[in-house]
Amino acid sequence: MFRRGPASSADVTGARAKRLGEISLDSVQRITTGIAEFDRVLGGGIVPGSMILVGGDPGIGKSTLLLQMAARMEKQETLLYVSGEESLSQIALRASRVGRGAETAWLLCETRLEAVLEELNRIKPQVCVLDSIQTIYREDLDSAPGSVTQLRECAAALLTWAKTSQSAMFLVGHVTKDGQIAGPRVLEHMVDTVLSFEGDRHQQYRLLRSAKNRFGATGEVGVFEMCADGLQGVSNASGLFSGDWSHPRSGSAWTAVVEGSRALLCEVQALVVQTHYSMPQRVATGFDMKRLTILLALLERHAGMQLGGLDIFVSVAGGLRLDDPGAELAVALAVASSVRDRPLPPRMAVLGELGLGGETRTTSQFETRAREVAHLGGGLLLAPPSRTALPSGLSHLEARSLSEALAIAFES
Repeated sequence: MFRRGPASSADVTGARAKRLGEISLDSVQRITTGIAEFDRVLGGGIVPGSMILVGGDPGIGKSTLLLQMAARMEKQETLLYVSGEESLSQIALRASRVGRGAETAWLLCETRLEAVLEELNRIKPQVCVLDSIQTIYREDLDSAPGSVTQLRECAAALLTWAKTSQSAMFLVGHVTKDGQIAGPRVLEHMVDTVLSFEGDRHQQYRLLRSAKNRFGATGEVGVFEMCADGLQGVSNASGLFSGDWSHPRSGSAWTAVVEGSRALLCEVQALVVQTHYSMPQRVATGFDMKRLTILLALLERHAGMQLGGLDIFVSVAGGLRLDDPGAELAVALAVASSVRDRPLPPRMAVLGELGLGGETRTTSQFETRAREVAHLGGGLLLAPPSRTALPSGLSHLEARSLSEALAIAFES
């Protein structure tokens, strides 16, 4: 095995440590993509020298978004779009529909890493898009493109180029059946930012979420609408997920969740019917099934509801997925509303986490959620006690337990 001896004075590169306070941040100038929702997820724009991994299901809009970025920023920055899956004519045909204005962007169809690096050094773009990393391979490696070895070595070489040239690199990555980015986990550790496209490709709305971001907030979400001419950012995202809460129906409850730095008002829907099967059905869309099972047990234990012979279906409107524990009380009230066939009061939002003892617990960023509720015309906020001052026009209905929340929502 080859072992390197002690470093001599000739090996020293001259690098010296600096105190953190001595480092200036004025030289870091972000590159704007021209797409407001995209810039939001990135933390304000593209950081030079960063590597960004974009994943998502086939056909969800990864290439479309990056082509639109090329069209919006090509007048200010030099951009190279490398494709290992499409021909030049295919990219140009799609760009004529969704990326009009990107005529000066450079296009390259290549899968050999050595050829890609040669063009990068020749053109010296400030931004490079590589679609996709699974198609790139090194000629001196025997493994096939997309293998663990090829992904690791190709990503390492591209990362070195990005850091030394101070150019931004976008990598498009394939995903597995369960939505995880394909390939070794080390790929996600190497890059600076991991973005994930979520949503059903058969629906018009898409969510771009940052799963990792060294230069911005992790968990930030951008909302897009797929139109005939590409993806369009949606500024008022709450309007997509909240529906009409001025005329509520039984089985619906509204809650405010925090995604990154923004609060979204969303509608939780529940349908409870008599079962016709030997085993009652439990189906959850946009909500964790295990958490739903716990909430149903709490309704039986603390609200006296007999749910054993009922089919229960829970869905989050608009395709949003609720991982926020602050939505638990709203899900429980939506199920109770369907069981009792009684709607919640108009313009009432429900916030709160539920403990196994039936007690309610306050949510994080309570003030941010309350402001979003008031901004959209909410009048009532059913939530655990809080010392946070609410916006004017919003009344706080305090509930210390699940039973108190049910009494306030349906009996007062």
